Amino acid sequence: RVMSDEDRAESSAASGWVFRERLPNATRVYLIGDFNAWQETYDYRLSPIGNGSWEGVFPHNFFADNQHYKLRVYWREGDQEVCAERIPAHARRVVQDSATKIFSAQVWAPDSQFIWKNESFVLSERAPRVYEAHVGMAQEEPSVGTYAEFMSRILPRIARGGYNTIQLMAIQEHPYYGSFGYQVSNFYAPSSRFGTPEELKALIDAAHGLGIAVIMDLVHSHAVKNELEGLSRIDGTSTLYFHEGGRGEHPAWSTRLFDYAKPETVHFLLSNCRYWIEEFRFDGFRFDGVTSMIYHDHGLGRAFDSYERYFDGNVDLDALVYLTLANRLIHQIRPDAICVAEEVSGMPGLAAPEEIGGVGFDYRLAMGVPDYWIKLIKERTDEQWDVSDIWWELTNRRGDEQTISYCESHDQALVGDKTIIFRLADKEMYWCMRRDDQNLVVERAIALHKMIRLITLSTAGHGYLNFMGNEFGHPEWIDFPREGNSWSYHYARRQWSLRDNPDLRFGELALFDQSMMELAERTHFLEDRVLTKIFEHVGDVLLAFERAGLLFVFNFHPTNSYTDRCIPAQAGTYEVALSSDSSNVGGYDRIDTSLRHESDGQIRLYIPSRTAIVLARSSR
Repeated sequence: RVMSDEDRAESSAASGWVFRERLPNATRVYLIGDFNAWQETYDYRLSPIGNGSWEGVFPHNFFADNQHYKLRVYWREGDQEVCAERIPAHARRVVQDSATKIFSAQVWAPDSQFIWKNESFVLSERAPRVYEAHVGMAQEEPSVGTYAEFMSRILPRIARGGYNTIQLMAIQEHPYYGSFGYQVSNFYAPSSRFGTPEELKALIDAAHGLGIAVIMDLVHSHAVKNELEGLSRIDGTSTLYFHEGGRGEHPAWSTRLFDYAKPETVHFLLSNCRYWIEEFRFDGFRFDGVTSMIYHDHGLGRAFDSYERYFDGNVDLDALVYLTLANRLIHQIRPDAICVAEEVSGMPGLAAPEEIGGVGFDYRLAMGVPDYWIKLIKERTDEQWDVSDIWWELTNRRGDEQTISYCESHDQALVGDKTIIFRLADKEMYWCMRRDDQNLVVERAIALHKMIRLITLSTAGHGYLNFMGNEFGHPEWIDFPREGNSWSYHYARRQWSLRDNPDLRFGELALFDQSMMELAERTHFLEDRVLTKIFEHVGDVLLAFERAGLLFVFNFHPTNSYTDRCIPAQAGTYEVALSSDSSNVGGYDRIDTSLRHESDGQIRLYIPSRTAIVLARSSR
């Protein structure tokens, strides 16, 4: 592997370049590249140094910045010695030739080290309000966006929107763009599609300058099967990092599965965690595919409807041990790091501290919440929405684990699925989103979109997540370039012009989302763990609860408005802190936000249909 900047500065003065790779099944290994016309030469031959590792020490002039290279690895198959080209497992820069589409490692040795401008950044103690984003599809142009473009164009939007954490997808290099970054080939290489490593560092540094943490969507649950680009059969065997036989392949994803009992696998992945934190200053990780990791059957087709289902011999204990070690290591390096488990089964203890027997994640995603909203929208008429059921689903979580709630993520935006706004408005979004349009389908969609997002945020246990563009109701799904769509980028982008067009209603949704984030920042309600339901009427589809001194009132009824409705409330004077019915966020101004409401143990409110109101006790 290419050495770190610090190691290189110390070592290269004496010995030049040092390259090592662990290939225990290899019989001969060469470095080939444009420095030797991609031919085997003795000068670039590696030597075995024990424990299955190979090493080469080369003078300074043997390599130059930006040169391309690979390994040519020989091994025996029966009586034959065979060979194949491989990309080193620890390659820190991997690029694709635009003409041949072939990937190769690239020498990356800038003359000067990156200078961080925001050395003093520390993670906020505030609850994470996460903006999930994909650099490549963040631009409006039908092309692959870059780190630099994201930094200059998208980062300011995220900051203005009131989010304090960014979750970056698809950072680790992946040969198939359409995999959304979830079929990784090169675990130490930031994707060159989006720019250089220094440009990624600049993006993270700029986010830190705005007070925004950056966590990485880390894929340690599986790896791409590709042999020319990835780890699979890197030394001729299928088991250097992975399980052998059928256990080594994911039955649904057609990817390779790590063997977490192998020391070399654990070391490789733990080093990977440390690398991204120390080299790029990521503030933590969202671990992808944890359910797949921790069950021998990957949780496929299994209903986790009782605790016996978690402990019936199906758990991969090696994977749980690895995740525990990863969380321990990450928090030793960065005690304030954010580690989130993407885990759908509800395995107990994942987000509990290690000292009480947990795995050590800081948060788990409340993955049942978006599933619940989809089911509710699809299967029940508006009159059948049960506010008691809504409250249960949104607040049903364990007391010893922290959760991040969300009503939709990238999963619901992918082609083949639908976002909430698309489920609610469907084709009417294409024709009736002008401010001067009058369309009942769109009016319903806008009203419920705001209410669903606000009640998900306000009942969230310990954090909230939104996927890029969903805050303004992006109208179309995500479909990456592939043969089935003639390799089009039309749907692999975000149409910010819709949000910015003053004649369209997308901006109203964006402003409401921004107002929600500002309320959370101003009142600290996400940091208050106590939610108290104070009123519920299933027939009238009314729900009210208190949190952090705020009174949240929701009327989900499609037609009924209620005058002088009595809601229990602590004594005092209340002012409207947020109304989903304000005209600037797509409502009808049926609520006079200038009124002050007195409570002597209950408060009388006008609550229009399909409206959410947040009231705060006045300090005046």
